[in-house]
Amino acid sequence: MRYASNRPAWMEKPSPAVLALKIVALSAIVFLVLFPFVVVVATSISTEHAIAQAGGLVVIPTEVNFEAYRQILTGGVITQAVLVSIGITGVGTLLSVTVTVLAAYGLSRPESFGHRPLLYTALFTLLFAPGIIPMYLTVKQLGLLNSYWSLILPTAISAFNLVIVRTFFMRLPGELLDAARVDGAGELRILGSIVLPISKAVIAVVGLFYGVAYWNSFFNAMLFITDEAKWPLQVILRLYGLQGQQIEIPAGEIPPPQQAIQMAIVVLAIIPVLIAFPFVQRHFTKGVVIGAVKG
Repeated sequence: MRYASNRPAWMEKPSPAVLALKIVALSAIVFLVLFPFVVVVATSISTEHAIAQAGGLVVIPTEVNFEAYRQILTGGVITQAVLVSIGITGVGTLLSVTVTVLAAYGLSRPESFGHRPLLYTALFTLLFAPGIIPMYLTVKQLGLLNSYWSLILPTAISAFNLVIVRTFFMRLPGELLDAARVDGAGELRILGSIVLPISKAVIAVVGLFYGVAYWNSFFNAMLFITDEAKWPLQVILRLYGLQGQQIEIPAGEIPPPQQAIQMAIVVLAIIPVLIAFPFVQRHFTKGVVIGAVKG
């Protein structure tokens, strides 16, 4: 006689048919995700003849040629844009994480002065964005136009990330912090020696959020930066990828296919995120779930 299980249906061992269906579905999702990236990489390393034969997008490269990468990484405008993006992402992420952690720790302490009005002010920005014109006028009045700081300071802190970190800090054991205060530790000492070491998960996730946002940002650069030498990589990607501008080739050299150059720039824009995500992935679920706000 077979007894009914008391476990929920989703905890039961799946039947062979359901398991096969899951494998097929996951395989299809993986294929849909990886196929565009494979096409971009294959096209970026193909010759003009191979691209023409494939109709513009290569799936399996038959004639490998890295000339597109050599041309865009030989110290021209694209190399400069890569360095600008790396600098903005590094400085911006470090500044944003520092400001967010300090603000979140202060807002997580009920005894801190004015924490509730400041919290409501931050939450207000989630509902009502300032708009493009007020932000532009503010940046202009501060004298930040055509400056790298115009790409960092307007987005230095995100209210969403602030709420996540604040909620994480509020769930830390209060007895642990009180014991440190009894021993004479100040708030900065408590933050640096106790809170931060046990908050690596949420800080890593928030750092990833900021880093990806800075790396992929291009609208602020189009709005505030007029000097082409200060444009980040995403603006250059738009210029060469969407608008089809031709890259400057030294006299006497045969230019690589324009399609290969466009795809090579796309690969350069994607690689840093692909490299950074695996290091943060193990913290992702813990950081977001623990730092989430319960309804």
